[in-house]
Amino acid sequence: MRRNRTTEVMAISEHELDIHTTELDELHHDVGMPAMRAAVSQWTERSRTSRRGFLIGAGALAGGAVLAACSSGSSSPTSTTGGSVASKSAKLTGDLAVAAMAASLENLAVVAYGDVLAAANAGKLGTVPPAFANFANTVKAQHTQHAQAWNGAIQAAGHAPITGPDQALVPTVDKQFAKVTDVTGAAELALELEEIAGATYQSAVSAVKASSSIKIAASIEPVELQHAAILLFVLGKYPIPNAFSPLTGARPVSDYTG
Repeated sequence: MRRNRTTEVMAISEHELDIHTTELDELHHDVGMPAMRAAVSQWTERSRTSRRGFLIGAGALAGGAVLAACSSGSSSPTSTTGGSVASKSAKLTGDLAVAAMAASLENLAVVAYGDVLAAANAGKLGTVPPAFANFANTVKAQHTQHAQAWNGAIQAAGHAPITGPDQALVPTVDKQFAKVTDVTGAAELALELEEIAGATYQSAVSAVKASSSIKIAASIEPVELQHAAILLFVLGKYPIPNAFSPLTGARPVSDYTG
């Protein structure tokens, strides 16, 4: 079989990588995205229902407070603020804390792949097969969609979206990226991030409580593991090294600092 001219910088041919990338994207759009959207929709409806109940209760309490103030002759009744159930600056807990951690981790992956693509365009990674750039762009877009899904759930609960990367990992990733000089180094760094993401989602499935939260995590985890499998192919390693998804490297929610 004729070997691709760029096999010296990847363990697989560009043709093989293009096929894997196409299959990855098709599965993401045909299966992953519909499942993720349905789960976010369920979470959103649950949040809306909770907020309606809260506002009704808050309205009753506020009305009682006004009546009490009027009956006592007070000239300065306590004011109340409408709108979101939760303050945008409130510390997130429970499922929302998991969502925030996941969103920040997805944001970090978006930044990392963006840095890889920028370095490639600047000629800092040597020979970069177009198929690898295509894979990086495809995966970056998927991580962006994952972050948007989590932020949709967070915003449905009345909180501001998580727009920054996972701050606990940023110094390590920056240090490792500074050493990346070729496609192999870029693939190794990306693989580490994908494995951390996969382990974090595996951990999240048992950490969250609501079925909608579980569904979002469960719809995203397989995609992260697919990313990792393709990167293992690129590096010439066995694509499925574990019979079960490991928890090694999972990001603890306690590390989320907002």
